[in-house]
Amino acid sequence: MSEAKPAPRPLEVPAPIGEPRADALRKLVAIVDRLRAPDGCPWDREQTLASTVPHLIEEVHELAEAVEQGDLDHAVEEAGDVLMGLVLLARIAEQDGRFDLATVALAVSEKLERRHPHVFGDVVAADASEALANWDAIKRKEREAKAADTSALAGIPVALPALQRAQRMGSKALSAGFRWDDVQGALAKLREEVDELAREIEAANLLAARDGKPSDAQRERLESELGDVLMAGAFLGNYLRLDPERATRAALRRFESRFRAMERDLARPFSACTLDEMMSAWRRAKAAE
Repeated sequence: MSEAKPAPRPLEVPAPIGEPRADALRKLVAIVDRLRAPDGCPWDREQTLASTVPHLIEEVHELAEAVEQGDLDHAVEEAGDVLMGLVLLARIAEQDGRFDLATVALAVSEKLERRHPHVFGDVVAADASEALANWDAIKRKEREAKAADTSALAGIPVALPALQRAQRMGSKALSAGFRWDDVQGALAKLREEVDELAREIEAANLLAARDGKPSDAQRERLESELGDVLMAGAFLGNYLRLDPERATRAALRRFESRFRAMERDLARPFSACTLDEMMSAWRRAKAAE
């Protein structure tokens, strides 16, 4: 005869203190603590700091998509998943004897106060540009004090998506003073890079190729030129206050929507359609948006 399963232990929620944000966060912390308890969830209990990171990154991307699509109900859900992931990560670290949620919250609070002297001190920042310049200057001093990398480009995670990393690198370069005088200069640079890519494609005799198959040497040069085009486009975004990562995600959503509309419109394999038929269907899909 098998042993009776113990009755579930009720969740112990801290008594409310009357501040809705704090009360909600305290309840979330209590839930995560319970999930990681010996009688908690087997899946949550076996997680490690390393294993939580991919889930957290995925949730952040889902949150970004919900925000960009204007789906506020979904954004609330995804923001909650991100918040839960952070609380879980901190609880795992606490149980490992590394750090805890209080340490994380106090560290970022102290950093925000330190880097906003125009809010919490006597420094003046007339606009967002001056505030950002103050922030960057304070970060550089912090790095100098730690004998860390003091380059204006320091602190950009290598693991960022490439376009997002290009945007951040361009932003930091601009803040350091390495910039064109106006948008026209950045646009001209993008055109220059496109022209260089076109010349490299022509030199490889690939303009008329249906499926280009460059040699290894050609591939290296083409990849370099294409990379310059993409980076110049991302840098141009900084002059226009546009996020290239967000712009690309939006372009992909438009492409997918139009492509699916083409499939429904033509109702037969694309291999059985002429290019003119497909382009006409594409234009109809675009016009219907």
